[in-house]
Amino acid sequence: MTQALAKLVTFDEFIQWYPENSEVHYELHDGIIIEMPKPTGEHSDIAGFLIDEFNIAIKELGKRGVWNIPKECVVKPNSDKSGYEPDIIILNRENILQETRWKTESVIEHGSTVKLIVEIASQNWRDDYYKKYSDYEEMGIAEYWIVDHSAKATKKLIGNPKLPTISVYQLIEGEYQLTQFRGNERIVSLTFPNFNLTAEEVFQAGL
Repeated sequence: MTQALAKLVTFDEFIQWYPENSEVHYELHDGIIIEMPKPTGEHSDIAGFLIDEFNIAIKELGKRGVWNIPKECVVKPNSDKSGYEPDIIILNRENILQETRWKTESVIEHGSTVKLIVEIASQNWRDDYYKKYSDYEEMGIAEYWIVDHSAKATKKLIGNPKLPTISVYQLIEGEYQLTQFRGNERIVSLTFPNFNLTAEEVFQAGL
């Protein structure tokens, strides 16, 4: 097992350290290298289902070959002390030339290259709702989803009673505006106005 560095590191040091062809995923949080929990089958099923649906929506919008979903990607926020690997990220390849580290390191530094990010809530859900939310907003990433299929977050975040919830944050005038979807409510997305799934259909993909 690869050992994380026992000191605070910069983003560049993190990328240089990151083991090649690692089966384990890591993120950098405030200078600390974090080993990410291995996804559950439910987590993986939901991610795979959404990727399929996003690819269909991309084709319907006539954006095939322009928007794409890479297998792996590291997002560098404005801070030099953090770096994230989203569960799903949709990139606008029209802007990829501004990403000088993309070809060699799979690093995205500009929010305008990103159309949408999805994080599927797991045991480290606080990072999704607080740290990543703040950093993605500051970067100017247009849309951010948190799929909380097990209702892990607090009542303050997903309501009372706690129910499986998809939180969609859309950047409007530089700030995220939140809309939440549960049960048979159809998910509304500014990026994908043709998206025609309910929250429950997404959650069912993991059962």
